[in-house]
Amino acid sequence: MRIKLTVRPFIIYVSGAVISSIVALVVLILYWPQNNSSGMVKVTIKQGETLSAISQHLANVGVISNQRTFQWAVKVKGLETNIPAGTFRLKDANNNSTIIWQLVNSAPELKKVTILEGWSLHQLAEYLTTEMGFGINEIIGLSQDNAFINLLEVPSNNLEGYLYPDTYYFFEGDTPRSVLTRLVKEYKKFWTDEIYSQAQEMQMSEQDVVTLASIIEGEAIYDDERSIISAVYHNRLKKGMKLQADPTVQYIIDDGPRRLLNKDLEIDSPYNTYLYNGLPPGPINSPGSKSLYAALYPADNRYLYFVAKGDGYHTFSNTEREHKRAKRAFQKIRRQVRKEQSN
Repeated sequence: MRIKLTVRPFIIYVSGAVISSIVALVVLILYWPQNNSSGMVKVTIKQGETLSAISQHLANVGVISNQRTFQWAVKVKGLETNIPAGTFRLKDANNNSTIIWQLVNSAPELKKVTILEGWSLHQLAEYLTTEMGFGINEIIGLSQDNAFINLLEVPSNNLEGYLYPDTYYFFEGDTPRSVLTRLVKEYKKFWTDEIYSQAQEMQMSEQDVVTLASIIEGEAIYDDERSIISAVYHNRLKKGMKLQADPTVQYIIDDGPRRLLNKDLEIDSPYNTYLYNGLPPGPINSPGSKSLYAALYPADNRYLYFVAKGDGYHTFSNTEREHKRAKRAFQKIRRQVRKEQSN
């Protein structure tokens, strides 16, 4: 025997008065008057802040007087996760709807930050402290944090050399973590399939390339000498000669950069390429793309030595005898300059 069940739909009737009351409540929440500010107010929202923290910031700078209605208004609009980080200038922020619209739709202020080629991690940290308001120890500590380094997939125990020099635009609400992440991501763009292939052909690891590039960056002033300087170091490495690179010693002295003394060349450090063979343990600064490229594509020459001319360029030599002659010529120029400066 079959039993037929019939289910009749239930219809819920809501009176017009109730609907009107709900609409009125929503409108009241959205347009709840706050501090009736008619001027310009600056507020900074940090990355990952909760709605509660954001409303507290707004209250602290005098934009809102009722945090609860502001939070309700944001939730009514479904924008709890849509308020971006950054620094905003709110104008005529006199009710919840106006404030929310400006936070969600207006562009936050950007900070122009220029990282220069050849800067060490400490120099970069000092600069970001000045420009972004970060702490030096915060930047350096994060750059040496193993968990953070592994997350960024950097083949080193610190971020020295992997913070790519370029001009960036950051929100004032950006954090040290987000800024360093961006710098490393820009560095990774250099590593195309062609570059990886060239590194394998040169039998160099990624760390080797960045380390050599940082030394080239410390030596070269003019771009047309980068590949020549690179060749000198490649030639010395092949012959098992010490690199004797001044920038690696500058890296380990506390009062540099300055003219190196003989005692500096005797500092016992694995970064002292006057004492230890091969490349130092890691990069000594942040090399730019031209130095990275030069490390992988050295010029074709047999030079083993070079010395500054005094004008930013260098004299390159095949033999130690030629090199000593070039050094004497430079020292003569240096003495002449000092004599002219003293007169």
